[in-house]
Amino acid sequence: MALPIPRTGLATMLKDGARHFHGLEEAVYRNINACKELSVVTRSAYGPNGMNKMVINHLEKLFVTKDTGTVIKELEVEHPAAKMMVMATQMMEQEVGDGTNFVMVLSGALISNAEELLKMGLSPSEVAEGYELACEKALTILPDLVCHTLSDLRSKEEVVRALRTSLASKQYGHEDFLASLLADACISILPEDPRSFNVDNVRVAKILGSGVLATTVMNGMVFKRVVEGTIDRATDAKIAVYSCPFDSTATETKGTVLLKTASELKTFSKGEEDLIERQVNALSELGVKVVVSGGKVGEMALHFLNQYKIMVVRLLSKFDLRRLCRAVGATALPKMVPPSQEEMGHCDVVEVQEIGGTNVILFTQKAGDSRIATIVVRGSTDNIMDDIERTVDDGINTFKCLTKDGRFVPGAGATEIELARQLASYGETCPGMEQYAIKKFAESLEALPRALAENSGVKAMEVVSKLYTSHQAGDQNSGFDIEGEGAAVKDVAAAGIWDLYLAKMWGLKLATNAAATVLRVDQIIMAKAAGGPKPQDNPVVRDDE
Repeated sequence: MALPIPRTGLATMLKDGARHFHGLEEAVYRNINACKELSVVTRSAYGPNGMNKMVINHLEKLFVTKDTGTVIKELEVEHPAAKMMVMATQMMEQEVGDGTNFVMVLSGALISNAEELLKMGLSPSEVAEGYELACEKALTILPDLVCHTLSDLRSKEEVVRALRTSLASKQYGHEDFLASLLADACISILPEDPRSFNVDNVRVAKILGSGVLATTVMNGMVFKRVVEGTIDRATDAKIAVYSCPFDSTATETKGTVLLKTASELKTFSKGEEDLIERQVNALSELGVKVVVSGGKVGEMALHFLNQYKIMVVRLLSKFDLRRLCRAVGATALPKMVPPSQEEMGHCDVVEVQEIGGTNVILFTQKAGDSRIATIVVRGSTDNIMDDIERTVDDGINTFKCLTKDGRFVPGAGATEIELARQLASYGETCPGMEQYAIKKFAESLEALPRALAENSGVKAMEVVSKLYTSHQAGDQNSGFDIEGEGAAVKDVAAAGIWDLYLAKMWGLKLATNAAATVLRVDQIIMAKAAGGPKPQDNPVVRDDE
């Protein structure tokens, strides 16, 4: 008879099926390997020449993009240590709206270089402390590297130059065209206090057909719908918005009506008709030319709205209804009553147009009057339009950051190499064991220009050595020239290749925090997974099914 083996240690306190890993070999190196694998996935997507990733999510939706935020979100990473890096990229998305790949590549390089230090004999806490010291020093050096400050947020020329670099890393070749569109959209709705700029006020409408260069911007909103009635255009229009259905209200209880004569049958629905006609007539007398309903529009109501030449638009999304109210300055009424002057909105032109075979309703305002701008994205496939939408979103977030802080540092790897050079010198002055971690932090910063070079098909070592030579000579704005022959370097600040100061600052903070958190984990305790057996890959189909 086989005797059960008694459990010892932590296993005695946990349920059957729980797993426990501890120590350098089992916990720390496992975590480091998981984080290295994740950062390798996105590293090849870094920079203008980065490669696209094709991700098919659990709903079988296809994503073809090099936007790291989207790729990481759709991968649904489960490893707890790799999730730390995912959380850092999500935080970057919330704070800056761009630069997610910067965080992913840097944190991956930091964790990968930490492995070498651990094998040399340093403890994980010494490495983490050294990284944090290096990050603090880097954040004190960063303000000295500022190469440009945006002076006027309402100057289109300056805003276009500011947005170019962010857009070029996603849509290389279309950056000037998209930057011009985004500058028009953002400046047209910029409030008096720029700090209150709302990212949600720049909308995107995707219409299949033509090419990316047919993308346009308009003041107002675009809805891919058709009008309910026969009126399809209104100018200088007062607008009444209802969040309820535009129809006669039904009674709560059922009732039975006994009709005895033909005249009673004729006049049965007369009262209801008169009521709806009075309501539509009241709107007409107020000068309302457009009615927007958040629910269904009754046939009888539609008949009278057509009779009084009032245009009818039905919006099924309550979010679209709210945004339209913001765009035209209306208040959504929960009941079918005539609106007051304050509750009515106004729009210069409301019309139905056909764009690429798709009917759309345009709510267009004069330049300067609109609170919402819409970018009508065109493209030959849905995937291209989705990628343009993500690029537009990054550009708008970059503009939002400019309203907080208009400083820029040189891009194309110039800032990272200068930080690495100065941190390596700082590491030499530190007496403790942290100096090794500080030097590795400096080495990790080289991963970003290396990724730029590798993705452009150039020898990374040659590029990094040329950049170091240039920076040692005193040119701190020298970066990798992706358009030059081979491992060329140039003054990227003069060429207008700038990165947001805020993006670099938050990127350094978040990447360091993620790496330090992963390194400080020395035990992994995993409870037994809940639920029954997992579904089979090829389930057996029974006869009764």
